[in-house]
Amino acid sequence: MTSTPGESPQKPLTILIAADTYPPHINGAAQFSFRLASGMTARGHEVHVIACRPDSGPMYTENRDEATVHRVRSRSVPTNEYFRISLGWEIKKDIIALFDVIKPDVVHVQSHYMIGGRVVSEAQKRGIRIVATNHFMPENLNPFLPFPQWFKNIVGRVSWRDMGKVMGKADVVTTPTPLAAKAMHQHAFLSKVLPLSNGIEVGNYELDPGEIVEANPYLTVAFVGRLAEEKHIDVLIDAIAKSPADLDLHLIVVGGGEVKAALKAHAERLGLSSRVKFTGLISDEELRDVYLKADLFVMPGTAELQSLVTLEAMSASTPVILANAMALPHLVDDGVNGYLFEPNNSDDLASKITTIMRLSPEDRAAMGAASHAMVAKHGLKKTLDTFEDIYRGGSYEDHAV
Repeated sequence: MTSTPGESPQKPLTILIAADTYPPHINGAAQFSFRLASGMTARGHEVHVIACRPDSGPMYTENRDEATVHRVRSRSVPTNEYFRISLGWEIKKDIIALFDVIKPDVVHVQSHYMIGGRVVSEAQKRGIRIVATNHFMPENLNPFLPFPQWFKNIVGRVSWRDMGKVMGKADVVTTPTPLAAKAMHQHAFLSKVLPLSNGIEVGNYELDPGEIVEANPYLTVAFVGRLAEEKHIDVLIDAIAKSPADLDLHLIVVGGGEVKAALKAHAERLGLSSRVKFTGLISDEELRDVYLKADLFVMPGTAELQSLVTLEAMSASTPVILANAMALPHLVDDGVNGYLFEPNNSDDLASKITTIMRLSPEDRAAMGAASHAMVAKHGLKKTLDTFEDIYRGGSYEDHAV
């Protein structure tokens, strides 16, 4: 629905993004919301974000480069020191007041939870167009639920049901991958879910013309992401311990999270303190350096709806080994750009890591080039183009393949 030559340009929209997780939170959904806000602002739209405060206190508004961000009241989560949530009944009045002032043309919620659910309810009352994107899998809740698995299963079923009730009110529902869309059909009973990649700036992690990055002095495996239970980083550490000694493999773990201390202790018990480095949170420039220097990227997580960090590593021309779970198989052409491994099987992972690290540098580079070629369809511009059209009235049928 973009303008054609001779037509007057369409007026900018006022877009309200509801994000239950947003920077300084570190996860794929938060990063996507930030990139979405940045991209729409760059296109001339007026963008507002409703997100939870990173600390205690009443709602406040901050003017940021990517958007006007309204930080609503939030509470800490007893089971996770890094996360905060906003309770619907505590933020209801603030959200009503924000709608009165912002007067959005469209709202785009990033989950069916507290903020997202309340924004959908208010938008529906006012007849405002609603777009909903799901970044959620029930396993993502596990770190916050110190209960037996049977109870977690009940919570998961309830979460799927609530997703269907909330997102069923949207004009268009999206999720990053076809596999995630299928899961939403099966468990949330949503009949029309558009698979739409979160998108990345593919060029951000490519070598610039003439740029040379000095390789690490040892073969390096990289992991990037939140250090959480469902990422199964302990399986990766076990696989490094089981790799042949002559390879002298090193592992770099980028990110912060609730299981960091346990992972460091695990590496120490295995005698890997000198070969496993935990960087914590790092700058974008430092992250680019990690991707470009890594010989291999591994994602052992089993609850990935897309895995932006894997796409970033692939755009840096890095071979990948990924757990054969959820959406990750879509990112591997087995034996061409990497391998899949059996989830939670450190023996299988160690074998696949060894296979790639035994290759010549030229053969690993060929695998990395295949990764880079696969990422082209995940460009952020295409994602923003599609959402912009949906905001202006584009339908599921307009974009379904």
